[in-house]
Amino acid sequence: MEAAPGKRILIIEDERDVVDLLTLSLRKAGFTISTATDGAAGLQKARSEKPAFVILDLMLPRMPGLEICKILKSDPATRQIPIMMLTAKAEEIDRIVGLEFGAAKELDEHLAVGPSRIDAARHQVSVNGKRVNLTSLEFKLLQTLMQRRGRVQARDRLLNDVWGYESVIDTRTVDTHVRRLRKKLGKAADVIESVRGFGYRLREH
Repeated sequence: MEAAPGKRILIIEDERDVVDLLTLSLRKAGFTISTATDGAAGLQKARSEKPAFVILDLMLPRMPGLEICKILKSDPATRQIPIMMLTAKAEEIDRIVGLEFGAAKELDEHLAVGPSRIDAARHQVSVNGKRVNLTSLEFKLLQTLMQRRGRVQARDRLLNDVWGYESVIDTRTVDTHVRRLRKKLGKAADVIESVRGFGYRLREH
């Protein structure tokens, strides 16, 4: 992407670390940056600011990225704005496309460990029936641990499978997100075990 002084890029992403990284790089390239951390706010900014470009996460609070894309592309006032979908894994794009064409498989739509429940279709997590607001990466981290309950997951493996990063990225990123996830889950976080010097595991019972 070439430098374009004054050109505005809108980043719609709920992970602060990702927003900071993109903002730093794009500002160095001469762009003006605007951000939103949930789907509804992002849609409103896209309509009001008419940015030159939108970087859009697929999984967002309040409104999914795919829905925002549909709305912007169906509106003559915003349909010309280029949109780049942001996702950690290519498989996620495949699944979204499959859902659009009614051909997706229902894999692990509902997962439960103790009082914690995941509804993958609605991208929601609840503890004892009360909804817990997680970022997209926190959701993917919990979902991955639930799917592999009882098995120890190395930090490098989690970085690759959840973030889509290779091990050259600092593995402390995993620790930081696990801490945030535990805090949000409260007492239900006891099922997430730290395996010293290796990674994490979700207790089976």
